[in-house]
Amino acid sequence: MTPEQLTAIESAAWRTLVGHLQKRTDVQNIDLMNLAGFCRNCMSRWMAHAATQQGVELSEPQARSIIYGMSYDDWKSRHQQKATAEQMAKYKQLGPDDTTD
Repeated sequence: MTPEQLTAIESAAWRTLVGHLQKRTDVQNIDLMNLAGFCRNCMSRWMAHAATQQGVELSEPQARSIIYGMSYDDWKSRHQQKATAEQMAKYKQLGPDDTTD
């Protein structure tokens, strides 16, 4: 496998993951954070960070629109549910995760 092929495969897998999360609006970010240690917002930060490393200007709000498939405010008003006390307790127990890289 060439480096270009690997990049193309990784890109396709990333697009599949983003598309899957756009369809699975029932999966809340707090659930993702508690189970996997990352969420859609983390993915947005990763994307904006990667763009900066490539010399491309991409703000976090712009990256969020790409990840969510709509503006973040629209997604929140349509799909975000209030986190339960149990979800928040688990999140706080796990502690912050550095998901910049």
